Amino acid sequence: MPYLAGARQLPTLDAGPFALRPIRPEDAQDLFAIFGDVETMRYWSSPPLEDPDAARDLIGEIHAGFHGRRLFQWGIVRPEDDRVLGTATLAHLDEQNRRAEIGFALLRREWGKRVMSRILPVVLRYAFKTLNLHRIEADVDPHNPASIRLLEKMGFKKEGYRRESYILGGEIQDAVVYGLLKREFETGR
Repeated sequence: MPYLAGARQLPTLDAGPFALRPIRPEDAQDLFAIFGDVETMRYWSSPPLEDPDAARDLIGEIHAGFHGRRLFQWGIVRPEDDRVLGTATLAHLDEQNRRAEIGFALLRREWGKRVMSRILPVVLRYAFKTLNLHRIEADVDPHNPASIRLLEKMGFKKEGYRRESYILGGEIQDAVVYGLLKREFETGR
């Protein structure tokens, strides 16, 4: 069954004081503030965006990924101002094996405010119930304890350690691999 067959954009999801909505062209400056920040991108598997034009290109890639049903990337907003303060992503959707990778990024000024604790359960519920995925994977920089704690709180299990998996800005980085199965999400075990 194709994911959201015929849908032109992602659905908007309610996450309490936040909403997850499709990313729009007018969000380029907000995305640049997130993905252009060196400290935020330290924990991402790609270098920071160099300029606002790169953010516009990123939006094009996000839309192309959705239309190919291989990338679902939402903007995280507070409904009162509708400004993107982060993103939540299901990437590398594999329909045959019913799995995807999860990713998330947040403006640095929002770190430590438990935003992702509200967002991730909504994304996981959508992935397992609406998309009927069987498995969600994550890889995390081992120097990012906040993301590791969050994934473990959500029920993800540590499955491995990939040595020297990324090279960003000339720095070689490892990755910790986590996985969550649908039955674990449903039962909380």
